[in-house]
Amino acid sequence: MTSHQDSTGLLEEAADLLSAAVALRRDLHQHPEVGIELPRTRDRICEEIDNLGITVTKGVSTTSVIGLLEGSRPGPTVLLRADMDALPMPEDTGTSYSSAIDGVMHACGHDLHVSMLVGAARLLSARRNDFAGRVLFMFQPGEEGFGGAPMMIEEGLLSVPLLSTGETSPVTGAFAIHATPSIPAKFFALKGGTLMASADTLQIVVTGRGGHGSAPHNACDPVPVACEISIALQTMITRAIDVFDPAVVSVTQITAGTANNVIPETATIIGTIRAVSERTRSKVHDGIRRVAEGIAAAHDTNVEVEITLGYPVTVNDPDYAKFVTATAAALVGDQQVVAMAHPVMGAEDFSYVLHHVKGAMAFLGCCPEGDNPFTAAPNHSNRVVFAEDPMQQGMALYASVALAHLGAADLGEVRFASV
Repeated sequence: MTSHQDSTGLLEEAADLLSAAVALRRDLHQHPEVGIELPRTRDRICEEIDNLGITVTKGVSTTSVIGLLEGSRPGPTVLLRADMDALPMPEDTGTSYSSAIDGVMHACGHDLHVSMLVGAARLLSARRNDFAGRVLFMFQPGEEGFGGAPMMIEEGLLSVPLLSTGETSPVTGAFAIHATPSIPAKFFALKGGTLMASADTLQIVVTGRGGHGSAPHNACDPVPVACEISIALQTMITRAIDVFDPAVVSVTQITAGTANNVIPETATIIGTIRAVSERTRSKVHDGIRRVAEGIAAAHDTNVEVEITLGYPVTVNDPDYAKFVTATAAALVGDQQVVAMAHPVMGAEDFSYVLHHVKGAMAFLGCCPEGDNPFTAAPNHSNRVVFAEDPMQQGMALYASVALAHLGAADLGEVRFASV
């Protein structure tokens, strides 16, 4: 569908901002930062939105940025979010704008997210007289396992005061976009309900008795016990967990021993646990403990199971997902908006925002031209490359959702019913 079918004109305006968005994205890509301390990224964001009439609040416990854009009259608040952090991994893409920092790469599209939200801020700033209420721009560090979102919530993200009265205006909707090369370029994909899985960390320490490798009968070898537990966990998943409410347990490390002729005293299993419902999440935790303790006891070893809770399940509000779907369809056409059949097993700390506020996340297809979404290097790959042209659609959808939520967009039945 072409831009003339977008009655808001936002898609055409976003096209004019694309070159600036690409330049910002490439600058961020070349200078990635990890975790919750991203001073350069924060400063670049502040530079980009400095002249847009947006009030900026910088984080205390993190280098987060909250931008507040007030409309021409009182109304509700809609939150738009972009994560900022990169991953501690090498880049092997060979692009002209590859990371200049060894061992650090924007491999999950967060550089695109920031650039799209900055572009949306420009679109919305130019239309501030058209809407009642406020737009809250959430630039979040520490998504990749550091929990930046709950830190921002703890610091008052959802209760930013009005400039005129000092009172708070409730955040009544939240929206985020996530780029992926696993979807055709310029397509949006989302669903109501569970969108992404929870993510917990597993550590199992098996303790036996060390000894000489030539005489295992005089020791109590924890290594085969750890291997047996690892295999049994996969059987537990396939036999105890409903296939229509799935979970994944991946053992990613087994470490033990110091020499080829020494039976070690301990063996350690490390892995990740994913589930798409809190019910199954709890059931898997119980199953892991039961399997590990039972196998360890059968082999006269001791075991300690430690499960560290990570991000909860990411759940799109069903009504808000329908609202975003309709808004996206009005922007780019029905054929470029896909209803996902099932969740993905990745995790997101936008889940914490959605726990407090009705909202949704949508995926934006950024498969490079000439690649196949099914075979293109995925997010978190050292070879992942994102098409940049779809940032036009991303900027426009961010702005469209905000305007429709606040009642300023002429989109007929698209407006969110709770506003």
